[in-house]
Amino acid sequence: MEHTLAARKSTPVTADPAARSSRVELKERTRLRLIEAALALIGQGRGFSSLSLREVAREAGVVPAAFYRHFRDLDELGLALVEMGGVTLRHLLREARRDGVPPTDMVRGSVLVYKRFVEERSLVFRFLAGERGGGSRVIRQAIRTEESHFASEMAQDLRVLGTLPDLSSTTLQMICGLVVTTMLNAASDILDLPRGRPKQEKELVDNFVRQLRLVFLGARRWRET
Repeated sequence: MEHTLAARKSTPVTADPAARSSRVELKERTRLRLIEAALALIGQGRGFSSLSLREVAREAGVVPAAFYRHFRDLDELGLALVEMGGVTLRHLLREARRDGVPPTDMVRGSVLVYKRFVEERSLVFRFLAGERGGGSRVIRQAIRTEESHFASEMAQDLRVLGTLPDLSSTTLQMICGLVVTTMLNAASDILDLPRGRPKQEKELVDNFVRQLRLVFLGARRWRET
């Protein structure tokens, strides 16, 4: 009898899988609410580096102590936003691959796809545009890493398409880095573009297209040394 009781005491109680799954889902929802709260504050014109932990928690509808169950500090929350931006950029590339871009005007077609992405995901791009040149060093470095990954994927796509076949991988990576920098610089102009101003919108798109064409024109004339 004593052995039976001892065995029962030593046997671990397995948590209900449904309850465990529910807790995981609740934790993930709270984490997402904190991310969305930070984006909402950015949408109100706030810079991410000016936010406080308490503000984000209040906007998310949780107590400040709950913040620490998901992020060590605001920098870690910022890194989650950078990751979200990286996912958005990779989605942009997948969208371009899926839809295809007419070879007669590849640059303009790509610009229009990108402009739509910026408008549809304005808060993420507003965060990237604001933090890549200021704020936390940790976040700036993370954004640069995502830019490099995006440029690498773009270079791979151009290699598969046979674009600029005479350039080395290193040079092609450099060219794509210039394209990514131009794209992210243009994001701020796209976000600030007043709605219902077709003339200004056309001027912005035309200028963006000219900048990218200039990059590719220089790339075609580039000679490896």
